[in-house]
Order: sequence, then structure tokens, then C-alpha cells
Amino acid sequence: MTGIELGASESLMNPMTLFLQADIVVKLVIIGLLLASVWTWAIIISHSMRLGRLRRRSERFERDFWQAEDVDKFFDTRGGDDVPAARVFKSGLSEWRRSTGSGAIDRDGTRQRLSTTMGAAIAAEMDKLSDRLNILATVGSVAPFVGLFGTVWGIMRAFTDIAGQASTSLDVVAPGIAEALFATALGLFAAIPAVIFYNRLTHGLNRLEARLTRFADGFHATLSRELEREE
Repeated sequence: MTGIELGASESLMNPMTLFLQADIVVKLVIIGLLLASVWTWAIIISHSMRLGRLRRRSERFERDFWQAEDVDKFFDTRGGDDVPAARVFKSGLSEWRRSTGSGAIDRDGTRQRLSTTMGAAIAAEMDKLSDRLNILATVGSVAPFVGLFGTVWGIMRAFTDIAGQASTSLDVVAPGIAEALFATALGLFAAIPAVIFYNRLTHGLNRLEARLTRFADGFHATLSRELEREE
């Protein structure tokens, strides 16, 4: 192959050249997939940093809580911390104060309300933390098909060029095929990280939910023992 032919081949494989040569439909597909990829990585980075930060802060909060000697004093100083464990703790202690603050205490009812209240607080925290993760799932499942649509359209255009020029030479077929395959590659480029990090972040959220549930169960057991002392 001559130097001129090598230069032409390298130019054809240039992503910008492929984009500029593409049909308007394929260009829209490429732009859409690039935007989806940028959006995906923004979600991945922000959620990864946020989840790691909350996990570390929740661990410190729980450690300090179990070392505290006075729950009420701990609530006054740390009850307003911006961590999921603190909000679960706050919901449980607030329900405890409402249930035990007046006259006769319904012990079984109090235990049930504590469990329900802290369970609802955990669910609310998970709903907030999982916000926008569904976008990763959507990109992971849809992007390959969007790229495939661009591929099919590009191949159809290549066949149209063949018919229009009555030639099957590589010079006629290559541009349409190359831009078509470029759309497929971009679809996979957007989908693969979305699927990988959706699973990873979901696993991290499940671990945090399990940790919050264990904390709530331990706090519930502590308050239940306090109820027994008041019998």
C-alpha cells in the first residue's frame, strides 16, 4: 500500500472525519450518544463520590453513637448531622419521645411504631440516594440499540450510494460502512460504563441500606430494653 493510500485510510478512521461525512440522521445519533455518555459519566462520578463520603461519615456517626453514654445529649449535639444514620436515629428518638411522653405507655405499640418509623426513614434515604441511577440503567439498555439504528441507517445509505454510482468499489462503500460502525462503537461506549457502574453503585447502596438496617435494629433493641426497665 502506498503512502497516499495509507493517509487516506487514516483520514477515514478519524472520528471527526467520520462525523462530518455522516448522514444527518447518523450525526444526530452520534450527538445523542455522546451526550448520553457525558451525562452517564457525570452521574457515575457524582454518585461514587457522594456514596463514598456518606459511607465514611455514617461509619463515624455510628461509632460515636455506640460509644456515647447519654443518648439525649448525643441527640442534642449530633442529631442534626447530615448523614443517613443521623436521620434514622433522629426519626427513632423522636417517635420514642412522642410515644413515652404521656402517661401510660403502650409498649407493644411503641415497639411497632419505632420499627415502622425507622424503616420508613431508611426507605426515604435510599430513595434520595438512588435518584438518577435509573438513567444509567436506561442508557445501558437503550444506547446499543440507538447505535444499531445508526449502523442500519448508515449501511442503507452505503447501499444507496452503490446503486447511484453503479459501483461496488471500496471507495464507494467504505465511508458509509465506516460511519455506520462508528455509531455502533459509540453506542457500546455509552452503554458499557453505564451498566458496569449501575451494578456497582446499586451494590454500594444495598450495602449502605443493610448497614442502616443493622443500626436501626440495634437502636430499636436499646429502646426496647429501656421500655422493659419502665415496666
